[in-house]
Amino acid sequence: MRVLFTTFGARNHVHAQVALAWALRAAGHDVRLASHPDLADVIARTGLTAVPVGRELNEDQVMEELREREETSREEYDAATPDAQLLLAMDELRPEKLTYDHMHGVFTAMTSAVFQNYSSAEMIGDLVDFARGWQPDLVVWDPLTFAGAVAAEVTGAAHARLMFGLDLVGRMRESYLAEVAQRPPALREDPMEEWLGPVMERYGGTFSEDLVVGQWTIDPVPTSLRLPADLPYVPVRCIAYNGRGSIPPWLREAPKRPRVCLTLGVSHREVMGGDQASIGELIDAVAGLDVEVVATLNARQLQEVDSLPGNVRAIDFVPMDELLPSCSAIVSHGGSGTVHAALLQGVPQILVPGTMWDNGIRADLVARSGAGLRLDAESLTADALRSALDRLLNEPSFAEAAGRLRRETLATPAPRDIVPVLESLTAEHRRRTATGPDAPRDDLVRNHA
Repeated sequence: MRVLFTTFGARNHVHAQVALAWALRAAGHDVRLASHPDLADVIARTGLTAVPVGRELNEDQVMEELREREETSREEYDAATPDAQLLLAMDELRPEKLTYDHMHGVFTAMTSAVFQNYSSAEMIGDLVDFARGWQPDLVVWDPLTFAGAVAAEVTGAAHARLMFGLDLVGRMRESYLAEVAQRPPALREDPMEEWLGPVMERYGGTFSEDLVVGQWTIDPVPTSLRLPADLPYVPVRCIAYNGRGSIPPWLREAPKRPRVCLTLGVSHREVMGGDQASIGELIDAVAGLDVEVVATLNARQLQEVDSLPGNVRAIDFVPMDELLPSCSAIVSHGGSGTVHAALLQGVPQILVPGTMWDNGIRADLVARSGAGLRLDAESLTADALRSALDRLLNEPSFAEAAGRLRRETLATPAPRDIVPVLESLTAEHRRRTATGPDAPRDDLVRNHA
């Protein structure tokens, strides 16, 4: 079958799709990965075939605009209602806070400021045009890239979301629709339908909830850490991929003392929250400890550090799946790729999250599991980090809990194992009315005899 993956132009979102895309390709399926033109080279370097769609997104510029919007939202809301949550955030889980007014505001703000930016009219048009010509059987789309769902619905392809982290959209959507159902019919507004409904009308279709949450969802989050949502999920083991790399000579030898990975993500100069905790302070915190610290910092981030302590090795990039097996602990910003890689290797974690998407909730979930500790960026001190590291390295309970999550992760089907499931679901959901070259192909039902 033909499988079209799609995501907006963010490198880590492309990386989240690579393992499954290659599993399908290795099983004999034809695979393409569509994204904004600025990611074409990134996709090509994974060995997959890139399909540029829409205009260049310029991820750095988009993230800067979102940070500015979020700061403006914070100032306006804090001035009016100090306890109000930011509208550009979907990570609210407290039932008493999930009112209709709050969730309607979140979906309104996110639709206009984020979703329509990531799936612009140009991107949707290009993706639909490509799908009409290529006729995919299955579209696998990033949960923030609704253009994939539109292209699938227009062409009759089956489609599924592939999560990169926690399902914040699905979780809030469930609560929001329950609140909407309690309102008089004339007052049942839905920002997502107001956006995607007219989009579908231009292609002769109509809005359905599948455009928001997919026909099913492929989820790499371990079941014990998944947010509750009454949606069909296909669990898959998260296989770490963070770009091409090679093993440095020093990594071939076992560390002589406990090795700690310190990674903050290349898009952040400071630990999630801007000026709340500097890289220099974190480096100072591990200076003098009887550990070997491997800090994945780029040249820009190292500008904040006057000099590196003798126990700290700074390296711009090293494959996490090669580094983490030798580590006794990891300190990170709580990004999904980093945390999933640590879960797979059973490494205890110290998480210092900020407001970026689901990092805070993920940090809480890992801490509740017993496999790590959460430190708040606002109150982070060198003493607090040293104390947390001492606990992670010397209290066996953290390694034991991390080991349990590793066993749960390894027990989850690998990408190659769910290929027959995806084939079956595609055969069930795919709808075609065309004849000739666009008609259903025999290869779609392969392996289902």
